Amino acid sequence: MEELLEQDAVAQALAVRQGHVSARELVEAAIARIERADVAINAVIHRRFERALDEVDGIPAEAPFRGVPILLKDLGWPQAGEPYNAGSRTMDGVRIGADGYGVARLREAGFVVLGRTNTPEFGTTITTEPVAYGPTRNPYDHRYSAGGSSGGSAAAVAAGMAAVATASDGGGSIRIPASLCGLVGLKPTRGRSSFGPAAGEGWNGLSCPGFVTRTVRDTAAALDLIAGFEPGDPYDAPALPGPLLHEVGADPGRLRVGFVAAHPREDVPEEPELVTAVTRAAALLEGLGHDVAPAHPDALADPDFPRHFGAIVADNVATEVENVGALRGKPVELEELEPRNQAMAKAGRARGAVEHLLAAQWIDRFRRRLAAWWASGFDLLLCPSLGVAPFPLGWIPPDDLSVAFGRTAHAVSFTSPFNATGQPAISLPLHRTADGLPVGVQLVAAAGREDLLIRIAAQIEAAGAFLR
Repeated sequence: MEELLEQDAVAQALAVRQGHVSARELVEAAIARIERADVAINAVIHRRFERALDEVDGIPAEAPFRGVPILLKDLGWPQAGEPYNAGSRTMDGVRIGADGYGVARLREAGFVVLGRTNTPEFGTTITTEPVAYGPTRNPYDHRYSAGGSSGGSAAAVAAGMAAVATASDGGGSIRIPASLCGLVGLKPTRGRSSFGPAAGEGWNGLSCPGFVTRTVRDTAAALDLIAGFEPGDPYDAPALPGPLLHEVGADPGRLRVGFVAAHPREDVPEEPELVTAVTRAAALLEGLGHDVAPAHPDALADPDFPRHFGAIVADNVATEVENVGALRGKPVELEELEPRNQAMAKAGRARGAVEHLLAAQWIDRFRRRLAAWWASGFDLLLCPSLGVAPFPLGWIPPDDLSVAFGRTAHAVSFTSPFNATGQPAISLPLHRTADGLPVGVQLVAAAGREDLLIRIAAQIEAAGAFLR
């Protein structure tokens, strides 16, 4: 059974269908793994083991993922009757009234939810160290961060507690923890799946739901389940040619790939470990028959991007604080928040509607400038998943906000632009440091081209290039 837990969700589902293991036995084994492994890692903050066991026998036999364990990020991904804290003490006692569309589809497919995973307060930083629940530790080295904001999900999957966990990405929050935990992390195209019924969008369209997994086919299969427009959604992604799972193993053709290893923005320090990771990945792609050359969109170098991106995030934090007050029936005082979110909420409250809209319009223009690079003939951009090397817990200081915001801005320098454009991007585990810590490398495609990312990622995986 331990060997089965190390396999991906597609393999686990097949083992259940073929009768090699019962759905209940698989769930019981995953529960035992969580109870054993999570003592040191602190990834699963809300456990629903008894309810999961009550549900598993009633899952229809035809459900494609019957009995396969899954974990839900405790930010977004609402599940009826379950606690919801978003990493914040302000949400203590809050329970969810109805499943989100994504959760409902996963449960209909037969996944069994074992619990909810740790996240920084309101998902506003790149490490999972909330005051409310304590730090999530990287399974590769417990002194190091698992990333954020989907750090609990990534650490759990890397530690074998589940083959797949839900995540979300508003500035790199899928790709960054995937990078730090040696996983596959795909940020889908904006509008690929719905935030409904409780919300229309996340962070003015910057955020997207997704997953962290150990294999490309699990990422494809999971996204297939939740993809699709729902009535009333504010966005709809370009249609895919077919199920993403069918793209695994399909020939990507000869692709034109531009790569950049050192960020073109002058304020971002060059990191030798990332240069090595991208340079090796470029050679790998060239060896697979692709045309690879140094190239990147000029807009990446725009020094004004962080300011406008940050304004939109801060405005959404201020709005979230108001929503939390309404949800719990008592306004949130700024002193209840962690210092980072106090500052962001205060800035958001002070900003006027005109300033907010001007920032959004700047991002609109930036999106067109950046996206034009793919229209000029490039298929993919290759770059780091994270703008800094793997970092220890505490590296983002909770009280020195100048240092914290500066380091965060560097960390998301290769990810947040593609939240602004809404393009799909995937982090793949292609490098490790001398100390054995994973370093992800990112591939970015044009809007709507998750199919291309799955094809190239599967080609790289089949070549045996993933390092865990």
